[in-house]
Amino acid sequence: MQTVTKLGLTLLRVFLGYTFFIHGLDKFQGGIENTVGFFESLGLLGFSAYAVAIIELVGGALMILGLGTRVVAVLFAVIMVGAIATAKLGLGFLGNGQMAGYELDLALLVISIYLALHKTTYLALGNLFFRTKEG
Repeated sequence: MQTVTKLGLTLLRVFLGYTFFIHGLDKFQGGIENTVGFFESLGLLGFSAYAVAIIELVGGALMILGLGTRVVAVLFAVIMVGAIATAKLGLGFLGNGQMAGYELDLALLVISIYLALHKTTYLALGNLFFRTKEG
Protein backbone atom coordinates (compact mmCIF):
# COMPACT_ATOMS: atom_id res chain seq x y z
CA MET A 1 0.00 0.00 0.00
CA GLN A 2 1.30 3.45 -0.83
CA THR A 3 2.55 5.65 1.99
CA VAL A 4 0.05 8.40 1.18
CA THR A 5 -2.83 5.94 1.44
CA LYS A 6 -1.44 4.58 4.71
CA LEU A 7 -1.22 8.08 6.15
CA GLY A 8 -4.74 8.88 4.98
CA LEU A 9 -6.15 5.78 6.69
CA THR A 10 -4.24 6.66 9.84
CA LEU A 11 -5.63 10.20 9.84
CA LEU A 12 -9.16 8.86 9.42
CA ARG A 13 -8.65 6.36 12.24
CA VAL A 14 -7.24 8.93 14.66
CA PHE A 15 -9.88 11.53 13.77
CA LEU A 16 -12.70 9.03 14.23
CA GLY A 17 -11.28 7.80 17.52
CA TYR A 18 -10.74 11.30 18.87
CA THR A 19 -14.23 12.41 17.87
CA PHE A 20 -15.90 9.49 19.59
CA PHE A 21 -13.61 9.71 22.63
CA ILE A 22 -14.51 13.38 23.16
CA HIS A 23 -18.23 12.66 22.73
CA GLY A 24 -18.06 9.83 25.26
CA LEU A 25 -16.09 11.95 27.70
CA ASP A 26 -18.60 14.77 27.32
CA LYS A 27 -21.49 12.44 28.14
CA PHE A 28 -19.87 11.58 31.47
CA GLN A 29 -18.55 15.06 32.29
CA GLY A 30 -21.83 16.72 31.37
CA GLY A 31 -23.75 14.33 33.59
CA ILE A 32 -24.65 10.96 32.15
CA GLU A 33 -28.10 11.42 33.68
CA ASN A 34 -28.78 14.09 31.05
CA THR A 35 -27.91 11.63 28.30
CA VAL A 36 -30.08 8.97 29.96
CA GLY A 37 -32.98 11.43 29.96
CA PHE A 38 -32.41 12.31 26.33
CA PHE A 39 -32.34 8.65 25.32
CA GLU A 40 -35.56 8.01 27.25
CA SER A 41 -37.21 11.00 25.54
CA LEU A 42 -36.48 9.25 22.24
CA GLY A 43 -38.15 6.08 23.49
CA LEU A 44 -34.88 4.25 24.10
CA LEU A 45 -33.92 2.43 27.26
CA GLY A 46 -32.05 4.74 29.61
CA PHE A 47 -29.25 2.27 30.33
CA SER A 48 -28.35 2.27 26.64
CA ALA A 49 -26.91 5.75 27.22
CA TYR A 50 -24.26 4.15 29.43
CA ALA A 51 -23.44 1.56 26.78
CA VAL A 52 -23.10 4.21 24.08
CA ALA A 53 -20.98 6.49 26.28
CA ILE A 54 -18.64 3.63 27.25
CA ILE A 55 -18.29 2.46 23.65
CA GLU A 56 -17.53 6.03 22.57
CA LEU A 57 -15.00 6.61 25.34
CA VAL A 58 -13.18 3.27 25.41
CA GLY A 59 -13.67 2.59 21.70
CA GLY A 60 -12.36 6.05 20.87
CA ALA A 61 -9.17 5.43 22.83
CA LEU A 62 -8.74 1.99 21.21
CA MET A 63 -9.33 3.48 17.76
CA ILE A 64 -6.69 6.17 18.32
CA LEU A 65 -4.21 3.49 19.38
CA GLY A 66 -5.18 1.21 16.52
CA LEU A 67 -6.38 -1.69 18.67
CA GLY A 68 -9.45 -3.59 17.53
CA THR A 69 -10.03 -1.04 14.80
CA ARG A 70 -12.45 -3.12 12.76
CA VAL A 71 -14.58 -4.22 15.71
CA VAL A 72 -14.70 -0.71 17.17
CA ALA A 73 -15.54 0.72 13.74
CA VAL A 74 -18.53 -1.63 13.48
CA LEU A 75 -19.72 -0.56 16.95
CA PHE A 76 -19.35 3.09 15.95
CA ALA A 77 -21.33 2.42 12.76
CA VAL A 78 -24.16 0.85 14.78
CA ILE A 79 -24.20 3.88 17.10
CA MET A 80 -24.36 6.26 14.13
CA VAL A 81 -27.18 4.35 12.44
CA GLY A 82 -29.07 4.50 15.74
CA ALA A 83 -28.38 8.22 16.19
CA ILE A 84 -29.49 9.07 12.67
CA ALA A 85 -32.61 6.89 12.85
CA THR A 86 -33.80 7.98 16.29
CA ALA A 87 -32.63 11.55 16.76
CA LYS A 88 -31.41 13.19 13.57
CA LEU A 89 -33.23 11.99 10.47
CA GLY A 90 -36.30 14.11 11.12
CA LEU A 91 -34.12 17.22 11.41
CA GLY A 92 -32.83 16.87 7.85
CA PHE A 93 -29.29 16.86 6.57
CA LEU A 94 -28.41 20.34 7.89
CA GLY A 95 -30.78 20.52 10.84
CA ASN A 96 -33.39 23.05 11.77
CA GLY A 97 -31.38 26.00 13.07
CA GLN A 98 -31.61 24.89 16.71
CA MET A 99 -30.19 21.39 16.34
CA ALA A 100 -27.62 20.05 13.92
CA GLY A 101 -28.77 17.65 11.26
CA TYR A 102 -27.31 14.29 10.45
CA GLU A 103 -24.44 15.47 8.23
CA LEU A 104 -21.72 14.81 10.85
CA ASP A 105 -23.34 11.55 11.91
CA LEU A 106 -23.42 10.38 8.30
CA ALA A 107 -19.75 11.33 7.79
CA LEU A 108 -18.77 9.40 10.94
CA LEU A 109 -20.85 6.45 9.74
CA VAL A 110 -19.11 6.40 6.36
CA ILE A 111 -15.64 6.66 7.95
CA SER A 112 -16.55 3.85 10.36
CA ILE A 113 -17.68 1.59 7.52
CA TYR A 114 -14.55 2.40 5.53
CA LEU A 115 -12.27 1.50 8.45
CA ALA A 116 -14.29 -1.64 9.23
CA LEU A 117 -13.63 -2.85 5.68
CA HIS A 118 -9.84 -2.45 5.99
CA LYS A 119 -7.73 -5.06 7.71
CA THR A 120 -5.41 -2.68 9.54
CA THR A 121 -4.04 0.82 9.33
CA TYR A 122 -0.59 2.29 9.43
CA LEU A 123 0.94 3.12 12.82
CA ALA A 124 -1.59 0.94 14.65
CA LEU A 125 -0.58 -0.94 17.79
CA GLY A 126 -2.66 -3.86 16.56
CA ASN A 127 -0.03 -4.38 13.88
CA LEU A 128 2.57 -5.04 16.58
CA PHE A 129 0.46 -7.18 18.89
CA PHE A 130 -1.15 -9.32 16.24
CA ARG A 131 1.72 -9.32 13.73
CA THR A 132 -0.50 -8.45 10.79
CA LYS A 133 0.57 -6.79 7.60
CA GLU A 134 -0.55 -3.22 7.11
CA GLY A 135 -3.33 -2.56 4.83
